[in-house]
Amino acid sequence: MRVILDSNILLSVLISPHAPPHRIYQAWQKDVFELVTCFEQIEEIRRASRYPKFKNILQPHRVGLMLNNMQKKATVIDSVPDSYEAADPNDAWLLALADEAQAHYLVTGDKRAGILSLGKAGQTQIVRASAFCDRLL
Repeated sequence: MRVILDSNILLSVLISPHAPPHRIYQAWQKDVFELVTCFEQIEEIRRASRYPKFKNILQPHRVGLMLNNMQKKATVIDSVPDSYEAADPNDAWLLALADEAQAHYLVTGDKRAGILSLGKAGQTQIVRASAFCDRLL
């Protein structure tokens, strides 16, 4: 099963060790599913982890460890097409990645952008972390 975790889910892993995103990340570490990412996402997490609002929350060495794990263990798509549109243009690459990877699930916590409200993009189910945990973990 191929799964894409939105960057907000991955950042949540580092913030809340008992929340559904952390359970999902642990399941990936135990090879319950195949995590798919791309260089755009890796850079987005690196950039976002340095935002002032995360300065006192995220430990740089934990962010680095996560990114290293993703680069070593996840399936990293070299580049995603830029032909997709989303309500939030900064998230269009997620839909492109889902299509390119033929992902089964895209797990997101982003309510504003409307990606979650799509419910599905091609064959990819778009769900919240809690729903993913309830269905599959």
